[in-house]
Amino acid sequence: MTTLLNSKESGQVFTGYRLAMSILFLLLFTMEGFAQSGKTFLQFEGKDGLGKGKNVVLISGDDEYRSEESMPMLAKILSAQYGFNTTVLFPIEPETGDIVPSYQNNIPGLEHLKDADLVIMLIRFRDLPLDQMKHLEDYFKSGKPFIALRTSTHPFAIKDKSSPYAKWSWNNKSTGWEGGFGQQIVGETWVAHHGKHKFEGTRALIDGVDRDADHPILRGVDDIWAPTDVYSIKNLSSEANVLLYGQSTAGMTPEAPLMWDKSIMPIAWTREYSLDGGKAGKVFGSTLGSSIDFQVEDMRRLIVNASFWLLEMPEVITPELSVDIVGTYEPTMFGFNIFRKGMRVEDFK
Repeated sequence: MTTLLNSKESGQVFTGYRLAMSILFLLLFTMEGFAQSGKTFLQFEGKDGLGKGKNVVLISGDDEYRSEESMPMLAKILSAQYGFNTTVLFPIEPETGDIVPSYQNNIPGLEHLKDADLVIMLIRFRDLPLDQMKHLEDYFKSGKPFIALRTSTHPFAIKDKSSPYAKWSWNNKSTGWEGGFGQQIVGETWVAHHGKHKFEGTRALIDGVDRDADHPILRGVDDIWAPTDVYSIKNLSSEANVLLYGQSTAGMTPEAPLMWDKSIMPIAWTREYSLDGGKAGKVFGSTLGSSIDFQVEDMRRLIVNASFWLLEMPEVITPELSVDIVGTYEPTMFGFNIFRKGMRVEDFK
C-alpha cells in the first residue's frame, strides 16, 4: 500500500513538474517573441480606429530607395491614426544584427504573413532562403491584397536555377512567367529609367489624361511631385487599371518644368493577380516610393487610401483622412551604399 501511494505521489510530482516546465517553456517562448520585436522586426499595436483588428505587414529590402526608413513611418501612421496592428520587416545582416539594405539574403519575420490582412512592400533583387520564400508564396497564393512600390516591379533575383522560385526572378524568360514575379503579379518588371536618374523628377498628371480619375484611391490626391525619376513601362497589360500617369520634370524640384518631349508613363495602377492556381487577389502598384517621396503629403495619402481600398473599405476613404507623420521623419537621399551604417531595428521605434 505504501509503495502504491509513493508511486502515485511520484506520478503527481512528475506531472506537476511537466506542467511547470511546459508553462515555463511557453512563457520563455512568448518572451522571446516579444524580445524579437525591436531586434529583428518592429511592431506597433493599433488601438481604436478604422483599421482596428486588422494586421498590416510592411516589408523593406532594397539597396537604394531607403525603404528601411519609409516603411516604419507608414506603419506608425496606419497604427497610431487608424488602429491597424503593423509589423515592419527589414533586411538583417546575421553577423551583426544590423539593418543592411544591400544584404539580399535575409528578411526575418516573414512568418507574420500568416496573420496579415495586407502587405506593403518595397524590395529589390532579393534572393531569400527557401523557408522565407515559402511564407511569401503562401501569402500570395491566398489571394490577399498587397501594395508594391518602386523596385517591387523587380523584387527577386534568384541565383539557384533549380530553386522552385527561380521563375520569380525579374529577368525570367520561361513561358508564362516572363519577367518573373514583377511582370506576372505586380504588372511590370524592371525595364529602364525613363527619366534621367537623379537629375529628373516625376510629376503626377492629375488632369487632362485618360485614366480612372474617380477611383477611391485618388480621393484627396491632388498634387504629387516626387524626386525619383519616371520608370519605363512596356509590359503592363490592358487589364490593369491605370490611376496615375507621370511626366518627367527638368530638374529635382517641384517647380521644375515638365519635359513634354518625353512620353508619359503609368506610375500607379491596380490589377488582379493569381499565383499558380491560388485565389485571385488585388494589387496596387506604383513606380514611386523612395523615402524622400513620402515627404509629399499626397504620396502618403495614396498609400493610406490604397490600404483601405484593398481591404474592401472604400466607403471610409475621404479627402479628410489624416496622413500626418507620427513623430519625426528625416529621410535619407536615395542612392547605392549611402544608407546609414549601424542601423538597428530599435532605432525606428
